[in-house]
Amino acid sequence: MAQENTQIWDKEHYVDDYVKNELTKLNLKKGIDFKEKDSSPFLKEALKGASKVKTKTDENKGTGTPDFTIEKYKANNKTIPIIFECKLGLKFLNNATQNLFNNIKQDSISIEKYALNGALHYARHIIKSKKYAEAIAIGIAGDNPKNVAIKILYVYGSLESSYKVVSLNNLNFLESQKSFNEFYKNTILTQQEKHDILIKNRKDISKYAKDLSVLMHDFQITASLRVLYIAGMLLSMQDIKNNDEIAQEGLKPNDLKGIKPPSDNSDGKKIFTQIKEFLSAKGTQIQKLNLMLESFKDIANDESMDELKDNHKFVAKFLADSKNTPNKQIFTYIYHNIFLSLDSYTSYLDIMGEMYSEFLKYALSDGKGLGIVLTPPYVTKLMSELLDINKDSKVMDLATGSAGFLISAMQIMIDSTNLAFGKNTTKANEKITHIKQHQLLGIEYNKNMYALATTNMILRGDGSTRIYRDDSFKDSLQSTIKDFKADRILLNPPFSYKENGMPFILLGLDNMPKYALGAIIIQDSAGSGKAISTNKAILQKHTLLASIKMPPDLFQPMAGVQTSIYIFQAKIPHDFEKIVKFIDFRFDGYKRTDRQLYEMDNPTQRYIDLVKIYKAGKNAQIDNSVYENPINLDSIYIEDFINESGADFNFDAHKKIDSIPKLEDFKKCVSEYLAWEVSNILKGQGEANRPF
Repeated sequence: MAQENTQIWDKEHYVDDYVKNELTKLNLKKGIDFKEKDSSPFLKEALKGASKVKTKTDENKGTGTPDFTIEKYKANNKTIPIIFECKLGLKFLNNATQNLFNNIKQDSISIEKYALNGALHYARHIIKSKKYAEAIAIGIAGDNPKNVAIKILYVYGSLESSYKVVSLNNLNFLESQKSFNEFYKNTILTQQEKHDILIKNRKDISKYAKDLSVLMHDFQITASLRVLYIAGMLLSMQDIKNNDEIAQEGLKPNDLKGIKPPSDNSDGKKIFTQIKEFLSAKGTQIQKLNLMLESFKDIANDESMDELKDNHKFVAKFLADSKNTPNKQIFTYIYHNIFLSLDSYTSYLDIMGEMYSEFLKYALSDGKGLGIVLTPPYVTKLMSELLDINKDSKVMDLATGSAGFLISAMQIMIDSTNLAFGKNTTKANEKITHIKQHQLLGIEYNKNMYALATTNMILRGDGSTRIYRDDSFKDSLQSTIKDFKADRILLNPPFSYKENGMPFILLGLDNMPKYALGAIIIQDSAGSGKAISTNKAILQKHTLLASIKMPPDLFQPMAGVQTSIYIFQAKIPHDFEKIVKFIDFRFDGYKRTDRQLYEMDNPTQRYIDLVKIYKAGKNAQIDNSVYENPINLDSIYIEDFINESGADFNFDAHKKIDSIPKLEDFKKCVSEYLAWEVSNILKGQGEANRPF
């Protein structure tokens, strides 16, 4: 730079010159290692629609042009793009609400005028394009060479909040791939941060479900169809690929033109046609294809949904025209608030299950009557961990629902694979493909839940190959179940089924090899007398290893039932002279209301510690200092025998009640009486009012 260090900058290009100089000092070459007002063709494609020029929709915007880009560095064999935005004047480094990085504003003025806000905008957009999964956003602003500020964000999703502030104020991490690796390792999300995101995403989904329920209600879509509209529209937004190359892009809001039926180009029929083309291109078997299309047909057939109507308040900000079809309005809401955010949701989250459960909360009809109660994702994950699922497991669910158990199991299997072979290595990717195609089996009788399960797995990278729509007890299906040779089964059977659903776990265990494991979450009544016939049959051939009493409000408000998790080992008749583990997990650290889930006392750690207790009993290494209400192993863990009745599977049947009074109890009683006596005397009540 030509100017002296004391010179006050009066033009923005001086900040650009400063950045170029800093990058050059790090041995980065302009045009090769970094680009100014330019980027690779691939990154340019991802920046389409990201221009800062204000328009009604992103689709109308031009290509974004960051001040600098770097595409040199990789992590997990994938390029991590680095986006720079520069501004003249320290005051234009960042614009955030409340304290500095509580919420970096993403309104059009902030994006245009502030460095970090603009860099975050570009980073979010390239992730939104689905071409990148993460990015680094850097904002730089200054008044002169001695008065420059640098702020860095790690951006992991397209939501406005999907970023992490990096505690660095320099660019030295760009010196080499080695220094970048160290930076990346210390920057990516921790397990606690991922959990926090999971909880936040569940809150986001709850809000979106509530808004969508209102939106669809106002357009007179029945409660039973609402989540199917979401599933179908999400499928229509997926790119159609041929050998990993995009052959046809998924639908976007601007592709819906409001053409009146019966034209094949009406919005509803266009969405339905795209669903069919997407599923066909994936090689979906004709029977499965027809079953799924049957669930989504209302999107195409309801002509009232293709009449132009005033924009609903929930979508008006996204749409240029004042009137649009209900199909387009619903599609637009889903596109902006769910589809573009899918990459920000953690892998264990059962998207369709969460939406379905939330719809039942807000829908006008009562969801309890459906007999379908979906398991929360932190419980599906827990049960997968209790069974010690790994990359080589073969997992089945004979009452699949929305596929929540299969999603949790699949993610644990993928994590195990990446740990064994290295993330994104050829061997890991081949194994993951095998897991999705050959190591998961799901069967679901309800046709609409089947469509949700299949969609859910497709949105997770397609583990839907072996999901069947059928009756698990059908004779023609028994060879399929047996030949799969599952060594793990996870279940939450319909509560309305005979004997509370226990026949599902018996069917599974009967068709599994010796030593295989199964876990079922079920009503307590199944273990205390309502399923005696099935339980006796189970114990004749299989072993009850453990019983875990779950929180009484676990399924609130969907079902007010008491539940437990039973864990079995297959093909070993129960030895009534061996102990069974009983664990009381009624307090899991959460508080549940009809509309929300609150963290009260470190539930994340409690679920981790529950697995430890299951494995080690009273020898479990528990750090009670992290809890307000410590875990008392003596009171919540019991080892005891069961009898042949099939009616003593629950914790409370084995809880020992100590009826012998202790000195401490006597002292407490006397103390309470004396306090009551003194209180009465002070009130002037005297002898006449004493209880004895």
